[in-house]
Amino acid sequence: MVMLVVAIGLDVAYWAIWFTARDWIASEHRSAYYQFENAFPLADAWLGLACVAALVALLRRSPRATFWCTAAGAAGLYLFGMDFLYDVENGIFAEGGGGAFEAVIVGLTLVFSLTLLRYAWTTSAAVRHTDAAPHDVRT
Repeated sequence: MVMLVVAIGLDVAYWAIWFTARDWIASEHRSAYYQFENAFPLADAWLGLACVAALVALLRRSPRATFWCTAAGAAGLYLFGMDFLYDVENGIFAEGGGGAFEAVIVGLTLVFSLTLLRYAWTTSAAVRHTDAAPHDVRT
């Protein structure tokens, strides 16, 4: 749950900084880079919403937590793929401090997403195993 709170906080902080003081976090300053980054807010908003829903479901111990953890993990993995490919193709990781910052963001996104997907899968497997218990069948 702490991981979800941190992810939500980082998502909000990143976009607040991007739209108010982007030079603090921009890895480069070309128009194409700004256009690329400006394509992410909607997808990141979906990721944030899925993280909030996962957090609420986990706090309530709802079976919906598996769905929302899967949704958040899958969204994060997709965003990782988009970001990683752009960064590799455009040499962003070699751009000094900005590139290092971007590498940390990409790495955290990957670890977060895989951890959340693994959690959802193992939780789902435990639920499936419990559901597979023999039922009282009257003939």
